[in-house]
Amino acid sequence: MTDAPVRLTSLDAFRGFTIAAMVLVNNPGDWGHLYPQLAHAKWHGWTFTDTIFPFFLFIGGVAMALSLGRLAAAGADKPRLLRKLAVRAAIIFLIGFLLNLIPRFDLGTVRIPGVLQRIALCTLLAAPLVVYLRWRGQAAAIVLLLAVYSALQLLVPVPGIGAGVLEPGQDFGAYLDRMLLGGHLWVQAKTWDPEGLLSTLPALCTQLCGVLAGRLLLSALPRIEQVVWLLLAGLACLALGSTLDALLMPINKSLWTPSYCLLMSGWALLAFGAAYWLLDANPHAALRERAAAWSKPFLIYGMNALFIFAFSGFVAKMLGFIKLDQLDGSQRSLGRSLYAPIEALPLDPVDTSLLYAIAFNACMFAIAWCMWRKRWFVKV
Repeated sequence: MTDAPVRLTSLDAFRGFTIAAMVLVNNPGDWGHLYPQLAHAKWHGWTFTDTIFPFFLFIGGVAMALSLGRLAAAGADKPRLLRKLAVRAAIIFLIGFLLNLIPRFDLGTVRIPGVLQRIALCTLLAAPLVVYLRWRGQAAAIVLLLAVYSALQLLVPVPGIGAGVLEPGQDFGAYLDRMLLGGHLWVQAKTWDPEGLLSTLPALCTQLCGVLAGRLLLSALPRIEQVVWLLLAGLACLALGSTLDALLMPINKSLWTPSYCLLMSGWALLAFGAAYWLLDANPHAALRERAAAWSKPFLIYGMNALFIFAFSGFVAKMLGFIKLDQLDGSQRSLGRSLYAPIEALPLDPVDTSLLYAIAFNACMFAIAWCMWRKRWFVKV
């Protein structure tokens, strides 16, 4: 192990870029008018938007290796570390669950899965693998989990449908969710959930890919060599993901197929490798300083990523829930009222929709900047 600092500028900046991208794609002015890359792929395939969630999990894995893995290797009390991570995972899960409850607080129909809930489950499941296994064991766990997931999806028949059907609501994962979660699934589908239980297994593999990247950063290799290995690993994952897309299961974010897991891990490795070289490993101090200057907004965002994630989701829900009376006697949501002046601009609808998303993002950044100036960092 090296004595490299646990906190990396590149990791915070990468986290900040990811949270900024999440706020952008989650808050358009009009969901009916989006640039294709700012919407999820309808089913198979992928867009820029489909990179965001796996980037969060990958970043979480790198952070776990730099903190939890480092402490475990130094001889820290491993059961105590696991208890601490379990508490953290429980808090993250509860935050996500509360966001799903707002604004109606209907426990009978509330969606149980969600983005934060999946992050919590992956954190909980990854913790013992980080604490007790070396890198070979963690790599073997990725292979085993992807194999188990593939076998269940392709070989186990769904009653009335059959085995290996990977259409919305017809795969084995969707059947399992209906059996265990009943009426607590994604309201827009009701028969399946993009953050379902079975697809959490390959999502965990995405986080473990981040763990392996973090372990590389703690190795004795010079930083420039670490960058090379990150980039090579990224290219290898892209190749493997593309191969599995053709031979095993198509790239699909909602199912988190092995091809999607590896392809997104590849993009995460390439993006993080580039950020790591620019902000931490670059031997030229002047270039590092210039890179740090333009990445400062992302760094500010990344220092309070969980808070901005939750707060932006809460604000978006309130904008849709609060109704304002109009002059004609009708009602309009506060969000639509705020969007109306932008929508009236002489621009294409996809551009006004994007402009609203940028304005929303600017407001969230202003909050993150104020918190950063006051040194308020919300941690779980």
